[in-house]
Amino acid sequence: MPYQRNDAFAENFTEIGKSEPPYYLNRRFDAAGNFLPQPGNTIVSHVLDGSKTQQALVRVREAMMALPHGDRFAYTPVSSLHMTVFQGTIEGRRQPVYWPRDVACDVPIDETTTLFVDRLEGFPSAPELRMRPVEITPLGLVATGATLADEMTIRALRDRLVEPFGYRHPDHDRYTFHVTLAYLKAWLPVGAETVYLPALAELERSFLAEIDVLELGPPAFCTFNDMTEFKPVHDLA
Repeated sequence: MPYQRNDAFAENFTEIGKSEPPYYLNRRFDAAGNFLPQPGNTIVSHVLDGSKTQQALVRVREAMMALPHGDRFAYTPVSSLHMTVFQGTIEGRRQPVYWPRDVACDVPIDETTTLFVDRLEGFPSAPELRMRPVEITPLGLVATGATLADEMTIRALRDRLVEPFGYRHPDHDRYTFHVTLAYLKAWLPVGAETVYLPALAELERSFLAEIDVLELGPPAFCTFNDMTEFKPVHDLA
């Protein structure tokens, strides 16, 4: 999700050198921005409803929608905003590295959900997760531990979750925590960075000045049918 401003913006978000559409188009959403079925499960911390953090994210979301070419993004509902703590199984990603090592890769998602709930029953309560905002990107907010100790706490929690989930994603150690606001559904035109980079920098400055620590709920194991709603089925707190 994160990007380095300048040339990387063009590489990640514009049509320069692109022969294929954005990866999630017609996987998670269609060309009109309607989210498509892609069931799965995951552990997330929801942005607290009515919080200053949610209100600030709404302002960022609205500002992004109003930018030139803002209609080239599919925007997640405000009610769904969350930070992923540990990725679960998801339809369309059934490779062994993303799947419980002792479960066949063709097992229905619902069965993996039942398995994970059973395995999480005896899992120690998750500690409080304190995260701070770092960067605004065209896709949302990048976050990290509020302190080095907080970063170590959430990384240690991810390490402990490897056992009940039965896999360790390839990006496990370098995973970037984030709150997704949008997905790119059509590449931006060449030169879009001249508008987007100053706008993102101002949104970031304003957000970081207002929010020191993100207001997040405790981690919960959730199920979803698409990217619009994540329903808690087991609290880790």
